[in-house]
Amino acid sequence: MAEFPSKVSTRTSSPAQGAGASVSALRPDLGFVRSRLGALMLLQLVLGLLVWALIADTPYHLYPAYGWVMFVAVFLWLVTIVFFILYLFQLHMKLYMVPWPLVLMIFNISATVLYVTAFIACSAAVDLTSLRGTRPYNQRAAASLLITSRRPELDCVRCLPQ
Repeated sequence: MAEFPSKVSTRTSSPAQGAGASVSALRPDLGFVRSRLGALMLLQLVLGLLVWALIADTPYHLYPAYGWVMFVAVFLWLVTIVFFILYLFQLHMKLYMVPWPLVLMIFNISATVLYVTAFIACSAAVDLTSLRGTRPYNQRAAASLLITSRRPELDCVRCLPQ
């Protein structure tokens, strides 16, 4: 059996000068915001916020179709925020084991399918749930229009190689 050493060093050392740089604060990559992907993600965030703000301002809880539209709009808006933050702070490079182009492609395809279903639900329910010319009618019609303008073409452009 090995004996316990008689002298044990309990002295601590400070990290090397260069080692602290890797643990520094996260810095945003402003070049990403100026890129095509960053600009389109910002546009998606603004239009997504408009969609769910327009639906949230009406009594959407009375109609199941608008509950679905609200779920799709808020959920995909939050996921877009997560992706935007990942790319803004270049966290996707630190998580190199994840195939990010594939993840973005799957997200964009599924988001497009969800937005198409939300558009169909919202468009079909506008005439049934509000009187033409009233404020709720106008908000729901605008939300339906924004749903169609927000996703499909942005997703196709975002999947193109840069």
